[in-house]
Amino acid sequence: MHEPHLACMQNARIVLVQAKRQKVPSVNPEKLKLLVTQEMPFGKYKGRLIADLPGHYLNWFAREGFPKGELGGLLALMQEIDHNGLSEILDPIRTRPRQSFKDRGA
Repeated sequence: MHEPHLACMQNARIVLVQAKRQKVPSVNPEKLKLLVTQEMPFGKYKGRLIADLPGHYLNWFAREGFPKGELGGLLALMQEIDHNGLSEILDPIRTRPRQSFKDRGA
């Protein structure tokens, strides 16, 4: 395993420990990494990191239904993290800085 990947996994473990302290359901570190690297593939927020989707959009999916498959699981996980005010636990594993919605023209 090369060093950047090792450092990323160590940061993901730190995030998991923080999540457990905050009573977030158990999650795979690879899923957390996907939240900060995978972009929304469709809709108004197409191209934005899943971790940067606004809470109202995630809550809409929670009410109306998440998409099937991995994307739906990631959106549900992010909604739970956001709903509980824990979005900052993802900061140590981000590969690009979090941006406010004003910065992105939402």
